[in-house]
Amino acid sequence: MAVPIAVLDCDLLLYGRGHRTLDRFKLEDVTDEYLVSTYGFPRQFICYLVDLLGATLSRPTQRSRAISPETQILAALGFYTSGSFQTRMGDAIGISQASMSRCVANVTEALVERASQFIHFPKDEATVQTLKDDFYGLAGMPGVLGVVDCTHVAIKAPNAEDLSYVNRKGLHSLNCLMVCDSRGVLLSAETHWPGSLPDCTVLEQAALTSQFENDLHKDGWLLGDSSFLLRTWLLTPLHIPETPAEYRYNMAHSATLGVIERTLRTIRSRFRCLDGSKGTLQYSPEKSSHIILACCVLHNISLQHGLDVWAAPAAGHMEQSEEEYEQMESVDSEACRVRQELLLTHFS
Repeated sequence: MAVPIAVLDCDLLLYGRGHRTLDRFKLEDVTDEYLVSTYGFPRQFICYLVDLLGATLSRPTQRSRAISPETQILAALGFYTSGSFQTRMGDAIGISQASMSRCVANVTEALVERASQFIHFPKDEATVQTLKDDFYGLAGMPGVLGVVDCTHVAIKAPNAEDLSYVNRKGLHSLNCLMVCDSRGVLLSAETHWPGSLPDCTVLEQAALTSQFENDLHKDGWLLGDSSFLLRTWLLTPLHIPETPAEYRYNMAHSATLGVIERTLRTIRSRFRCLDGSKGTLQYSPEKSSHIILACCVLHNISLQHGLDVWAAPAAGHMEQSEEEYEQMESVDSEACRVRQELLLTHFS
C-alpha cells in the first residue's frame, strides 16, 4: 500500500530512521571540546541560551517532531560561528539545510527581541562613574562614556534600492555603528545603515546622536576617529597637532579608541558569518541587519560569561570602515571650546 508522502518527516527522508539527532541525546552526551569546536561556545553558555530563549523557541507545531529549542540554538550558533549552512553542520545536529535556515531565523529574531536587555548604556551614577574610571585607566582620557566606530558587513545585492547599499569599494554592504566600553562590551549597535552612507552621515542620522543631543548621557563624551565631526559629546583627534598638549591628547585619544578596533576584530573573529570568509550574508538587508545584531547580543552575553579574551585578528574579509580622513573639523564653536578646555585642563 502506498504511503502518502505528506506524512513522512523531511529529516526521515533525508537521513533514514537510524540517523542520530540532538533531540535524541542530551548536551551531557558530548564533550566541552566538541561543543566549542563545532558551535563556538562551551556548555554553560549554551545552557544559558536555552534557558533564556527556550520559551520563545517552543512554538506550537503540527509536526510530530518539532525541533527542540536546544537544537535550534545549536544550529544558529553553528551558522553564526562558521558562516555556513553546509552539510557538515546539518549532519552534526541531524537536521536538513532547510531546517537549519529556519532555526537560524527563529533564534535570530529571539535574540533581536532581547537586544535592549543586553546592549545599552548604564543609567545609575555609580556604574557610569566606573565606566569613566575604567577608560581613564587605559590612557588618561577623562570623562569617556564609550568609543564609537563604523564597520561594513558584506551582503548580497538586494532586490530594491540596490545602489544605496554599494559602498566605496563597489561592494554591497551594511554600515554598522558600534559603541563599546573599555572591556569591549557593546553599549550601542545600529546595524541597518546602507553601505553607501559615509560614517559621518550614519552618525548624524543615528538614534545614538538623538540620545546625546537630548542630554540622556550627561557629563561625559564619546571618542571617535577623524571620519566623524567634532561635537560637544564626541571628541575627535586633532588633524594637525602642534603643541605638546595636543600631541598628548592625540596619543591618549588613539590608545583609548583602540578598544573599539579590537572589539570589532573580536566580533568578526568569533562570528565568521560576518567576516566574509564564507561569502556575503545571503539575506535581505533587514534580515542581514538582524543577524549582525544577534551576533552583537551574543558577544555581550559571552563577556558576561567570562569569555572576554581579545581575539586575534581574523583572516576574513569583513569590510572595515575606510573613510577618506579629510579634515572634518566642526564649525560648532562650543564643541571646539570643550576640546580646548580638555587640552588645557588635562594635557597641558
